[in-house]
This record gives sequence, C-alpha cells and structure tokens, in this order.
Amino acid sequence: MPHMNLAMPVIPGKEADARRVAGEISGARRAEFSAFQAPSDTSRETWTLQETPAGTFLLVWFDAVDIQKGLEDLATGDDEFTGWFRTQIHEITGVDLTDPDGAPSIETLLDWSA
Repeated sequence: MPHMNLAMPVIPGKEADARRVAGEISGARRAEFSAFQAPSDTSRETWTLQETPAGTFLLVWFDAVDIQKGLEDLATGDDEFTGWFRTQIHEITGVDLTDPDGAPSIETLLDWSA
C-alpha cells in the first residue's frame, strides 16, 4: 500500500496543542477522523513529536490507497471537521495545507523492505 511521510515544524510552545489534537482525533472526534480518511482508503496514520536541535517536528506517516485524494480532500474539504483539522495543523505548525506552494516538499530517498 502506498504511504507518505511528512515532517512539519511545531511552533515553539505548541507541543501541548499537538498532543491535544491527537487526543481529540483518537477520542471524541475519532468517528469524524475515520470518515475523513475513508474516501482515500487510509488504513493507518501515526503522529510523532520529535525534538531536534532545529526545534520540534510533527512527523506524520500514513498508508492510503489514494494519497493524492487524501491530500486534495484535506486542502479543499469544506465540511466542519476538515476545516477544524486544517486550522489545528496551521496553528500548531504554521503550515497552510490549502496552499500547494506552501506545503512541505517531499522527496522519498529510500523505501526498503524485506
């Protein structure tokens, strides 16, 4: 299954907000998050905070049958949950997921499996 990795900088002091949002989508907003993931057939997503000398990063990894659809839905969806989710990511990382030119660029260097 195709997968994608993203690393987004966390605005200093927003680490607790990242934990809160992850908790909400794992808990009270789990059904909405699952419904959001369904059109792209996303089967798994992980979030990790990584502290580095350059600051803290939010590492997002996910498996999806249609990664492009998932990214497009995230950028253009106009339902309440998608708007809320985009706003949370923007407030935590400063990344505007509606702006293709402002989104993090991704280059896969190695994809090894046994």
